[in-house]
Amino acid sequence: MTRPYHSPRRVREAAETRRDILRAATDLFSANGYARVTVADIAKRAGVAPPTVYASAGSKSEMLHRIIGESIERTDAATVVEAVGRTDSLATALTLVANGTRLGNENSRQVIEILFAALPVHEDGEQLWRQSTAHYRQALTAIAESLRDKGFLTAEVSYTTDVLWFCFGFNAWRTLVRECGWSWDDSERWLARQAITIFAE
Repeated sequence: MTRPYHSPRRVREAAETRRDILRAATDLFSANGYARVTVADIAKRAGVAPPTVYASAGSKSEMLHRIIGESIERTDAATVVEAVGRTDSLATALTLVANGTRLGNENSRQVIEILFAALPVHEDGEQLWRQSTAHYRQALTAIAESLRDKGFLTAEVSYTTDVLWFCFGFNAWRTLVRECGWSWDDSERWLARQAITIFAE
């Protein structure tokens, strides 16, 4: 029986090609908007043929999902959740959440802008939004559970999660930084203060 041929070099080259394609797609989506970019544009930017794009990274929609998924995987939500679990006050916990969500949004700002530009024109904007926010909201739910377990809050976890999303979700950071022109530092301090005030009521 002939064993299947496995070439580590080919596997590595395939991974590099896929990475180059996704990087090209990210840059083009960011510069031109999702709707205006074609697979041919991505292929040209990556220096490959269009069939290679489809074979390596999929359709334009699949590439967008991959880009967002990989960005989500790079966030360090678990560290924030663990840090909140070690706090001894609500104010300290919310200050940590402000900093952790700030770093996640700041580091992923290019992909977040791509997401917001793509939502109105994507083939399934609702699914794209669910994919993009699910991990984020799960982390906030874990934080809400920790705040409840530590006795800082008595409200339902679902309610606390929603308020945390209102205070620290994509829209909060994007409104202050992109639309209002605030610095990330000023936004972090202000959002932390607002959350502390809201939950102290």
